[in-house]
Amino acid sequence: MHLERIALISDVHGNLTALEAVLADIAARGITRIFNLGDYVGKGPRGQAVVDRCREVCEVNIQGNWDDFLPDPDREYPAGGSMLWWREELRPDQHVWLRSLPFCHDFRLSGRQIRIFHASATSVHRRVYFDHDETAYLGMFENTPATGDGPLPTVVAYGDTHDAYYECDLGRTLINVGSVGNSLNDPTPVYTILEGADDPKAPFSIQFVRVPYDAHAELAVARDLGAPELDGYEAEIIHGHYRGTFYAGKARTYHRD
Repeated sequence: MHLERIALISDVHGNLTALEAVLADIAARGITRIFNLGDYVGKGPRGQAVVDRCREVCEVNIQGNWDDFLPDPDREYPAGGSMLWWREELRPDQHVWLRSLPFCHDFRLSGRQIRIFHASATSVHRRVYFDHDETAYLGMFENTPATGDGPLPTVVAYGDTHDAYYECDLGRTLINVGSVGNSLNDPTPVYTILEGADDPKAPFSIQFVRVPYDAHAELAVARDLGAPELDGYEAEIIHGHYRGTFYAGKARTYHRD
């Protein structure tokens, strides 16, 4: 029996240095299938290069919240502002590609029905935190207008909150795959490996992998490119502190940023 391994990555956020470190680790493990759960752009300085690289190496690419709102042609951003800088760093064809990405992707592995999306079963903009209640948990496994009809998943993997975790309850498994380019609390990039086979009786495993990289080199690139919010970016990729609480002068709270 041949076991298949799939790497799940998410939330690269323009951090090409972290992405390349994670891709090198994936390749070193002999993994050739990579599924991307979205948020390619924003926060980091090289969204354009990240989009091109993910289009090259990822078998599946789905949409994140930043991929939806940042290139939205109906949104107006102030001249000289951070959002406008991140949007204009991208090419027009990338704006179109990001906004046309699918919402979710369903597949089977070791007899388990698996669904991946960015944030929740209803919207890329609806956030489900680690400290959720049972209603929010069960809602992650539902079919909605966004997911479409199909077999209900027993395993769901998502990103968005940049907090990697695993939860198994009520016969279902929920995974947050973590963030490659903007990991919080522990700023070391993290991704997830699923291992299984076509055989429904085959073993199934979930592994989290943290990959050290040169975050100071990434920060130097951002500085050289004139990227915005450098102190906030440093707070996130060096110290793992969300920039929202950093700029507000508040102590970081792990689950509700």
